[in-house]
Amino acid sequence: MASRFLPRATKPLLYTTALATTTYTLYRTTRHSLDSIDTTTSPHNLSPPSYLPLPSRLEQFRKLQSTSSDSPYDLVIIGGGATGCGIAVDAASRGLKVALVERDDFSSGTSSKSTKLVHGGVRYLEKAVKELDWNQYELVKEALKERAVFLKTAPHLSMSLPIMLPIYTWWKLPYFWAGTKFYDFLAGGENLESSYFLTRSKALTAFPMLKKEGLVGSLVYYDGSHNDSRMNVALATTAAQYGATIVNHAEVVELTKDKDGRINGVVVKDVLDDKAKAFSVASKGVINATGPYTDSIRHLDTPTADPIVAPSSGTHLVLPGYYSPLHMGLIDPSTSDGRVIFFLPWQGNTIAGTTDSPTDITQHPLPKDAEIDWILAEVRRYLSPEINVRRGDVLAAWTGIRPLVKDPNAKNTESLVRNHLLHVSENGLLTIAGGKWTTYRQMAEETVDLAIDTFNLHPSPPTSGFSPTGFPLDPRLPFSQDGRSITTNVPLTGAHGYSENLFISLIQSHGLDTTVARHLAHSYGTRAHAVAQLSAPTGLRFPVRGERLSELYPFVDGEVRYCVREEYAQTASDILARRTRLAFLNVQAALEALPRVVDIMAEELHWDGRRKEREWRETVSFLESMGLPSELRGVSRKAVENGIVAKLGAEYSRHLGTAKERGSFGVEGTESRAGEGKNEGQLGEPIGREAEGRKRNGGV
Repeated sequence: MASRFLPRATKPLLYTTALATTTYTLYRTTRHSLDSIDTTTSPHNLSPPSYLPLPSRLEQFRKLQSTSSDSPYDLVIIGGGATGCGIAVDAASRGLKVALVERDDFSSGTSSKSTKLVHGGVRYLEKAVKELDWNQYELVKEALKERAVFLKTAPHLSMSLPIMLPIYTWWKLPYFWAGTKFYDFLAGGENLESSYFLTRSKALTAFPMLKKEGLVGSLVYYDGSHNDSRMNVALATTAAQYGATIVNHAEVVELTKDKDGRINGVVVKDVLDDKAKAFSVASKGVINATGPYTDSIRHLDTPTADPIVAPSSGTHLVLPGYYSPLHMGLIDPSTSDGRVIFFLPWQGNTIAGTTDSPTDITQHPLPKDAEIDWILAEVRRYLSPEINVRRGDVLAAWTGIRPLVKDPNAKNTESLVRNHLLHVSENGLLTIAGGKWTTYRQMAEETVDLAIDTFNLHPSPPTSGFSPTGFPLDPRLPFSQDGRSITTNVPLTGAHGYSENLFISLIQSHGLDTTVARHLAHSYGTRAHAVAQLSAPTGLRFPVRGERLSELYPFVDGEVRYCVREEYAQTASDILARRTRLAFLNVQAALEALPRVVDIMAEELHWDGRRKEREWRETVSFLESMGLPSELRGVSRKAVENGIVAKLGAEYSRHLGTAKERGSFGVEGTESRAGEGKNEGQLGEPIGREAEGRKRNGGV
């Protein structure tokens, strides 16, 4: 019996070993280095850079309103996510007259709710090989190429991240080793670092939280990580620097058409002004880049159009930083139901996710209880049994909706390719759908190429020092000279002159706390000097400037002022979710910071009492979609200022400390075994978070 079984068991291993040997040989003979890619414009320039201030939102809005059919825009882009803003940068840097309109805020949808990875997709590569799927293979190659561009054009917002793949079955080792080397090989000259093997002991040293039982060793490969919504905002402001008219919180309510039925513009309404009237904006071409809402815009053109997007929900959790090493992620390639889950360090905390299932489209989807429990269960499978994974350790939870390109032959959304689709309707609506964060730039380039041909546009560089929209341009900005895309070499806002030593200049010039200085450098790049200058004096010997919005995190008051003045932040959720990321890191800390944020914004935007009350209600409602506990939903400002959040945290700690079984509790103290929560989206207050947070963030 044993003799018959041995050949059958070893045959797959021999095939895998042969594949591994071939792949490694090819890899060693073709490997290149990324050293030739210049990720900084001037690595030794630490002085504050000068730049032209951007037009205010009011100025942008007036420019949008002043457009007529005699002087139309070349392109109006609907949607301010990664794709829409990427298109705006590409088109404007070619010299086209561009406008972008976003119903909510830049990156308010899917683009702020990603896994924060800039990656080719090891899962897609495995599927491509197993299923001999050329489209999957091409997607991985394209994404790996774009990954390098990503890290080059926004070095302050992105970085290389090693990701561990634990091996618990010895025969899988050569299989996954071959896969990671093939991944390296496909990246070619854009490869970040070589993947490598860690023995069992070294794997546990690198990732001490890992489950020891049965561990054979691990493989480590490299991908990128980024701050997704800040990257999206940088794209929007970069487009504005190139003269594009960029307006958030403005909704396209209608598509206008000429006498032949061809689309020749849009009708826009200011969402923030209840008394505002809708107005028309003339354009030679209209691009639909609205992600999950793609089909709703297509129905404005053709009400009977068949849907081309299959929405899929992805839920992520944020756990305290002590759940993962500071500079090492983890991937589980085969979860209990066959999906892939990541476990990644991000902004001092740990992200775990994601789920992948069909969903309906809503503006602020709530994380489901079952999805939260599933992610926590998968986390427990890979962490040491001595680590008590508690539902109360979840600091925030959110659900994003992926706009996957629909395949009528697919049985589930896991089998859908994250590729993109370009489509032009009979009436001239150009739609870009699908894709992924990593390939936003390539998608934008292809979209603008198609738009130029479809709408007979004539890109040319400006010659007068002013953009086609009439705004002054920085003479240092590069423009395309032949109408082709140049975005592989366009540094985004904050990247000009960026250096990893920038934080030192911030400390020496402005007296910032070291942790705050590092945070500002990595969030705003060289624009961090402007943020520091807008930060209030502390009245202390050190730090000199920067009043924290939360004791636990390095976000400061100057960020609120800067983001209102230079990044078009118009609501408190714009600040808490898309500019500072506090709502994504710790939803209860965001609630505690809300009074201060509303007050600063009221000073900057001249809000009256009624607007401040409205802002409070709408922001608390938004925080529900980030996992705000049910006990805090609809909470008043007075209650927050009187310490209700801290009191609920103390109540949680008291119940946890006296419980017979140290499991998980909601803030009401309802016991739950093995971390199983009772209320959808209910989060608790983790024990020791403050102490661990200070340790991980250097004093936060």
